[in-house]
Amino acid sequence: MNLDLRQAIIQRVHDKSNEELTDVIQGSIGGDEHALPGLGVLFEIIWNASDAPTQNKLVHSLHDELNK
Repeated sequence: MNLDLRQAIIQRVHDKSNEELTDVIQGSIGGDEHALPGLGVLFEIIWNASDAPTQNKLVHSLHDELNK
């Protein structure tokens, strides 16, 4: 069975608790660059599940952090 990277990442975190998901995210941030695609997939999930005001807030937060 061939899984693409996105599906492999989703499968890896599918049944994790909130605490476990927090650990996955915190363990990936600032770590090995190999974790970046996984964070991208998780962000994509959050983005797609967010309404326009939340997406706008995320973009503003990103913009503010990039321009410090």
